Formats: sequence, structure tokens, C-alpha cells
Amino acid sequence: MRPVRLDGRSLTQRMLVEVAHGAIVELDAGSLKAVARAAEFLAEQVAREEPIYGVSTGFGSNADKLLGARPLRDAKSGRSLHVELQDNLIVTHAVCVGDPFSPEVVRAMMCIRINTLLRGHSGIRVETLQAMAAMLNAGVVPVVPQLGSVGASGDLAPLSHLAIVLIGGGEAFVDGERVSGGEALRRKGLHPVSLSYKEGLALNNGTAQMLACGSLALQRLEELLDTADIAAAMTIDAFAGRLGAFAEEVHALRPHPGQVHAAEHLRQLLDGSTLADIPYHLVPKFRAWTPNAWDDDASRDLSFDIGWDWVPFSARHGREKFYKRFRPFRGGKKHQPQDSYSLRCVPQVHGAVRDAMEQARRVFDVELNSVTDNPLVFPDAQAQHVEEQVISAGHFHGMPLALAMSYVKAAIPVLASISERRLNKLVDPATNDGLPAFLIGNEDGTESGLMIVQYTAAAIVNDLASRAMPASVYSIPTSANAEDHVSMGANEARHVLAMVADLGKVLGLELMTAAQALDLRRDMINAARSLADRADAEAFATKVHGGPLKDDADRARFLAEVDGLRAELADAADFRPGRAVEAAHAAIRMRIAAMDRDRALDGDVAMAVRLVTENVVLDAARAALND
Repeated sequence: MRPVRLDGRSLTQRMLVEVAHGAIVELDAGSLKAVARAAEFLAEQVAREEPIYGVSTGFGSNADKLLGARPLRDAKSGRSLHVELQDNLIVTHAVCVGDPFSPEVVRAMMCIRINTLLRGHSGIRVETLQAMAAMLNAGVVPVVPQLGSVGASGDLAPLSHLAIVLIGGGEAFVDGERVSGGEALRRKGLHPVSLSYKEGLALNNGTAQMLACGSLALQRLEELLDTADIAAAMTIDAFAGRLGAFAEEVHALRPHPGQVHAAEHLRQLLDGSTLADIPYHLVPKFRAWTPNAWDDDASRDLSFDIGWDWVPFSARHGREKFYKRFRPFRGGKKHQPQDSYSLRCVPQVHGAVRDAMEQARRVFDVELNSVTDNPLVFPDAQAQHVEEQVISAGHFHGMPLALAMSYVKAAIPVLASISERRLNKLVDPATNDGLPAFLIGNEDGTESGLMIVQYTAAAIVNDLASRAMPASVYSIPTSANAEDHVSMGANEARHVLAMVADLGKVLGLELMTAAQALDLRRDMINAARSLADRADAEAFATKVHGGPLKDDADRARFLAEVDGLRAELADAADFRPGRAVEAAHAAIRMRIAAMDRDRALDGDVAMAVRLVTENVVLDAARAALND
């Protein structure tokens, strides 16, 4: 990967993801000049003994305490109180607990912190910023436990775990090994930094943890939204669904951006499908296999039988016009012009989730190139007093990110829920439009098929829903009530990052189930077409339940109508899904075999999740769309 140049103004989420996954950073020379100017200004003000928050005063509820000229204890140490103040800030604030964040999250945190400090309003020295960039580029990844930030004053505790390694303390991962911070620096030929005026506060006061977690979550959610569209399209093909609900002119009447995007994506994925919008009467329904179900050796290898119910003449009164348009056979598809909501409303639901993601992305784009520490330094401002050049404000408050993440947090279970509903619809014989129960032949009554896959999806959806409560609505004051309203944005973003991973599991289960259903649907229709091609009306009529017939004339009319269905099937081309759906299905089948009989499914389920996690299905569909 090419180096990512940081200048404090042009970092994008995609650039951040590159750094998170290993790209090195370069610091813009022009920005470093602004950094140096702010650091020089602070040094000048300290020499003038000006009272400046976080430089010559304590922090938080200690802001009213001015630093003295020398230590009251241990006067022989020779250590500057200004240096001690910054070091103490870092070592006492690095108190997070829990499992460490992944290296990707920590690298993103470091990148964000470097970028915001490059704006030149934080007072950090050039050499300190360069040392942090060198640590990032060398692959030194501080150990940052996940629990400890309330999202104002920024992510103090987790960012202190970053900074403590920079000064030689704490712990870090280096070349996959967890070692002390000092040892990690030594192994990479780096040296600890001695902090100067305001540098501890500049390093640990900001929104980098919540922004890093949120940005990586959004990047993953974007991929999962495309994957969800693929899963929905495969399910629609498996249902031989109706495409009118996705038409461009339909969505022009309610043009929410995400909805329009999802509808267009579905049209692309389903392009070339001869299963979608198939005439109702051509779709047979499942019947259990029996030894005499088929008339040739090839067909006897099938795991199903098929059939239709014929609508008798006596049941057509008042519906003659309808049966001129549609043949009088009831198979797997009901004669209705609309599918259930979980199919028909995919653009509206997936699109709303996409809109939630895009709103968060807009907020994050602003935050990536914002200054989020405190106080803010304006070295070139025209002012009579230092308070007009070093201004205490609240940019560390994570509420803009927290509320954006709460929107996404609520959207994730919605996307998982509609996926589970489609999965359930596929395995339920009351709703799957003529497919076998739990997508298995089960002629002997011993097989469960994919029954319990739906249980797992339901459990995950419930878990996601129970975690969707916004953390941002519950502030707990800190720092002896000096910080009396906090955002909890770090928890919000951390939750979203974890929830996105679980969303991918639900989508993997739907894809696995939809692939099985698609095989059955296509095989059943094509088996009917094959039989129609080689059989006469009498032979084909064995697949049609005709009911009682009054006389030979009725039987003749019955056989004539059966032969019309037979001829239409015989003349039909091979039935297939959309080209992109077919590519996604093939990617699944390369790793998960179709299920003819019950077998251990733990490996299949794990592989289905992996195919989503590694974007295997997504990449296959995208490649087909780009051909």
C-alpha cells in the first residue's frame, strides 16, 4: 500500500481504513510548520508565567490549582512540574479494562490522533508528533483495553493507553507479541518521548476511539449492505418472486437515496433471471419422493417429486377471464401480484439502513479533520490576553458521533431482522411457495434439514435488538461533576463495531439457506420442463391432481389443458437466476455442497459466516456485475 499523507484537513474514511490495515503515514511539511508555531507560542507563554489550563493548571476539577515554582516534596528530583503534570495525566488516566481492541482499531486511533494534532491548534511539538508517527509506521500497537471511555472529555482513558507507550510505559503488541511499551520501542529502534507543555493533554483529549471504532464499523456495514442485497436477490430468485416492486419508475415516486440505491442494486443483481416473474402456473410444488415418482433413471436420482392441482371446471365460475390468461393449475406460486414484505419491501428497509449509515458517514467525515482536544491554541490571533489565544471549549464532547452511531445501532437489528424473516419464509412450508419443509426431501420422516439454522438466526437477531439501546441517552457525570454531561459515544461506537460482526453472521445464514432453496426451485422447475419435453399428456398428467371427472368429455378437456401446460414447459428455456445471483451461488457451492440428506452442519455454518466475513460472495457478485 502507498503511504497515506496526513495534513489535518484531507483524511478520508477510506484512507483511515488503509492505515488501520497496515499502510504507513507521512506528515505534511506545511502542517508541521503550524504545529511548531503553536508549540513555540505555548513555551513563550509559560516563560511569561501566564496561567493556562492544562499547562500551568491542573485538569478537570483540579483546574483551579496553579502550578508552583518547584515541587513541595522531593525538591531534589530536578523534575519540572510542567513535565510531571503531563506525565501524571497519562499514567493515571491509562486505566481501561477488558479485552484489548484489535490492532486495526488501535492503528486507526493513532492515525486519527496524529491527523487532528497536525492542525496546529494543540500545542504539541513536531518531534513528539513524529515519534508517534514512527511508532505507528514501525508496527508498534499499544494495548488498549476496550472499557473506560465516557466520550467526554474525549476518550481520555483509551488514548492514555496509546500515549503511555510513547513515553515508554504500558504494553504494546509488536510482531504479534505482547510486551512492555519500553521493550516494544526498543525492538523497533525507537526511544521514549519526554512530554512537554500540554502534550499529555493533546495526546489523550479527543474522540479517536469512538471515531476509529465507528469508521471501521461503517466501512464493514457498507460491505454488509451490499451483501444483504445479494442475499435478498438470491432469496427472491428462490421464490420466483415479482420484480415490479423494484422498478425505477416506482422508486422515483419516493426517492429516498438509500431506497433508490437498493432498488437499482436489486435490478442489477437479478438481471438475466428467468425465475423471477415466471408465470405462476409453471411453478410446481414439492411432493415427497417415492420409488415410482419418476419415469427414467436420471430423474430417480432427484430428492423430490413435483406436482400441480388442477382447477376443475366447476370451480371456475365467474373467473373465466382469469383462466384465459392463466392456465388452471395451482402449483408452488399463488396467483397474487405481490410478494410478502420481506421480499417486496427490501428497497425500503435496506435503503433506510443505508441512509442511517450515510448520515453517520457525513458526521464522521467532519470529525476526521477536526480539532477535538482542549484547550485550543490560536497562536496568531490578535489578543490582549492569553485567554483569547488559548481557549477552553468542548470539542472533545462526542455527542455528534454518539447520536449518529445510535441511529446506526438501531438500524443494524432491522437489517438482521428482515434477513431472518426471509430465511424463515424459505424453510416454512406454509410460506415458501411450494418448496419442501426445511428445504429437505425427508421422505422417511427422519430429516430436519435447515430447521435449526433459523433458530440461530433468530437468537442473533434477538441479541442484536437487546443491544440496540442507545448508550448516548444515559449520561453519568465524571470528574467530581466538573464534567457533568458526557456522551458515552465510545460505548456506542464499540457496540456498533461488535454488532456489525454479528449482522454478518445472520446474512451468512440467509445466503446458505437461499442457496439451498434456489437449487431446489431451479431443479424442480427444470425437472418439470424435462418431463414435459419427453412425455405426452397422459404421462405428464401423473404429476397433476385432477380430482373427479364427470365423463370422457371432461377427461378429454382435462388432458388438453394438461397438454397445454406440458407444451409451455417443454418450449421454455432452462430456468436460471440472475447472472450476479448465479455467480454468488456458485461461490457458495464451491465451499458448501448442496444438502440432499441430513448431515453435520456446523462446518457449513462456519463456512457461510466466513464467506461473508471474507467478502467471497460479495466479490463474486461484484465481478459478475462488472463483466
